[in-house]
Amino acid sequence: QVQVVEFGGGLVQAGGSLRLSCTTSGLTFDTYAMGWFRQAPGKEREGVSCISWRDYTYYGDFVKGRFTISRDNAKNTVYLQMNSLKPEDTAIYYCAAVQPYVSGRYCQSGEVGYWGQGTQVTVSS
Repeated sequence: QVQVVEFGGGLVQAGGSLRLSCTTSGLTFDTYAMGWFRQAPGKEREGVSCISWRDYTYYGDFVKGRFTISRDNAKNTVYLQMNSLKPEDTAIYYCAAVQPYVSGRYCQSGEVGYWGQGTQVTVSS
């Protein structure tokens, strides 16, 4: 049984930082592209950042230069370091195990194999 579990959401003031973590079990982590997606009230879920099994990274234009994704295959964990947070970053953030050995335009909701339960990130102005 595959499990994807996020940690690290919370409330932060604008300009602040948070680090999200996500651990998995039940899959061969180092073969999977991993990603972070978010969904704000009334909006569609969108890809924030993804990292391939070869450590190639993708970032949505709205977070470039502010967020950093990384992975630790020894710990089956992916991280999202979020700096210079803005109120518009407020959303539920979901960790996703996308697919094994995937490449190309994979950082999309429709490509995701397994989702975490989500963690709330709230940025106050």
